[in-house]
Amino acid sequence: MSSEDQEAQEDELLAPASIYDGDEFRKAVCPRGRNQDLFGFAIEFQDICDVILFAWMQFLKEETLVYLNIVSPFELKIDSQKKVQRRTAQASPNTELDFGGTSGSDTDQEEIVDETDVESLLNMIQEILDFDQAQQIKCFNSNLFLCNICFCKKLGSECMYFLECRHVYCKACLKDYFEIQIRDGQVQCLNCPEPKCPSVATPGQVKELVEAELFAHYDHVVYCSHPCCQLPVMQEPGCTMGICSSCNFVFCTLCRLTYHGVSPCKVTAEKLVDLRNEYLQAEEANKRLLEQRYGKRVIQKALEEMESKEWLEKNFKNCPCCGTPIEKLDGYNKMTCTGCMQYFCWICMSSLSRANLYKHFTDPASPCFNQLFDAVDVDEDIWEDEIED
Repeated sequence: MSSEDQEAQEDELLAPASIYDGDEFRKAVCPRGRNQDLFGFAIEFQDICDVILFAWMQFLKEETLVYLNIVSPFELKIDSQKKVQRRTAQASPNTELDFGGTSGSDTDQEEIVDETDVESLLNMIQEILDFDQAQQIKCFNSNLFLCNICFCKKLGSECMYFLECRHVYCKACLKDYFEIQIRDGQVQCLNCPEPKCPSVATPGQVKELVEAELFAHYDHVVYCSHPCCQLPVMQEPGCTMGICSSCNFVFCTLCRLTYHGVSPCKVTAEKLVDLRNEYLQAEEANKRLLEQRYGKRVIQKALEEMESKEWLEKNFKNCPCCGTPIEKLDGYNKMTCTGCMQYFCWICMSSLSRANLYKHFTDPASPCFNQLFDAVDVDEDIWEDEIED
C-alpha cells in the first residue's frame, strides 16, 4: 500500500476516533502488516417484546385452528355401536404439523375412539354447553339494554329476556306486569309485552320475579276443559272442582270431564294402558293416591282387562274371514273356523282352497311349504293316510 493511500485511510479514521472512545472504536494491525479496523455499535430495540407478544396473540386468535387443521364444524359423532367418530376436514394437502400434529389431506379423516371414552365425551359436551351458557349470561349481565316499558337503560343483571324472541325488559317492569296479569286471572297473557309477539315467559322466570304467594296462584291455574272456551280458571287448594267464570262450566281438574263430586274419575279405554303402567311403576304412596283418584275397583279392573288383552294377543288369532278369535291347542297348522267354517293356515293366516286344502303346504312356491307340521309332534302314518283321503 502506498504512503498516500495509508495517509488517506488514517485521515478517514480520525473522524470516528474523535467521536467514540477507545473501548468502542479500536484499530488493530493484521499479522501481514495490514490494518484491521474494528467497530462496535450499541443498538437498542425498545418495542421488540410488545411486537412479538402481539404477533403471538394474533396467531392464537386467528390462525391456531387452521394450523391444527381444525375447521368449522368440528363434529363429534357416536355411531350405533357406541364408538366415537371424530371427523375433521383438512385445510390443505400435504401439510406437516408440529407439536403432535398430523399430515393433512384433501379428504376427511375418521378416528375411531375407544368405547371407554364415550362417557368422557358426553361429559365434555355437557361441560362445553354449560360453559357456553355461563358465558352468555356473563356477557348479558355486563351489557346495557333499553327497557321498552320504562325507557331506561339498565345493566343486563337488572333485566330479563324472553327465550323465544330475545326481547329484553327490566325486572322491575316485568315484575309489575306479571303480578297484574296473575291477579286479574289472565295467566295466558304472561307473554312478551312487545306487540304481536307470541313468546311466553317460562314458569321459572315468573317464579323468579313474583312473590311466592302470588306464584302459588299462578301454579294452581288450570284451563277450562270445554272445547269452545279454554280460558284459565283459578283452582282452589285441596279442591278438584273448577268453575269457569266465562262459560260457567263446572269440571273436574283431574280427569277434565264434568264434575262428578266424590265419585272416582272415569277412565276411558284409551287411558287404561297408561293407568295400568303408571300404577305398576308407582311407589306405595303414589299407588294410594291413584286408588283415591280413580277408585281401587277401577284400577283392579284395568289391570285384569289389560292382562286378558295381553293373553288373548299372545294365544289367540282372528279368523281371516269373519274375525272370530281362535285358540290353537294342538294339531297341525290347517285350521277350521268354528264360526264360518273357513279353512286357513295358522302360520300366515291365509285362507285355503276347498278344492285342495293341502296345496298351500305342498307347493314349493308357497311361503309355508312343508310347514304343515311345523312345531308339532305327529305320527307320519296318520299324515300319509289323511293325504290319501
